[in-house]
Amino acid sequence: MATSEKSVMLVAVDDSEHSFYALDWTLDHFFTPFAPNSPHKLVVVHAKPTPASAIGLAGPGAADLLPYVDADLKKIAARVVEKTKEICNAKLVNDVILEVVEGDARNVLCETVEKHHATLLVVGSHGYGAIKRTVLGSVSDYCAHHAHCSVMIVKRPKIKH
Repeated sequence: MATSEKSVMLVAVDDSEHSFYALDWTLDHFFTPFAPNSPHKLVVVHAKPTPASAIGLAGPGAADLLPYVDADLKKIAARVVEKTKEICNAKLVNDVILEVVEGDARNVLCETVEKHHATLLVVGSHGYGAIKRTVLGSVSDYCAHHAHCSVMIVKRPKIKH
């Protein structure tokens, strides 16, 4: 099978355990059983917020904070990339495209789906309640309605006490 014939699976990662669980789950179900001849091409994307959106404030002094916030966001992105590589390597999935794209996660994911002609977008679920989801907005909800491909939301199993 030629590389161009492989369907593209796009997995979104941020610095949460939910997203790494989704990556792990996707590798276990769609890549590891077929390694190294998976029928899918794997693209992993991390949406790095802009410094201005991360601090969410304006006014005197805000501009002075931007370089520090940007440095932190770059460190987080580097940590996400490193952990993603570790997870992929542990599952013997070496054929992966890793991208860090600056911007709002909702837009970044939908645009990356278009760019790679992905057939499936995989996102983790943070498990927010209705109120928190309404206030913060759910990236998975947005993508389910706006991405031009199927969207799979991977939820971590509830821990039984």
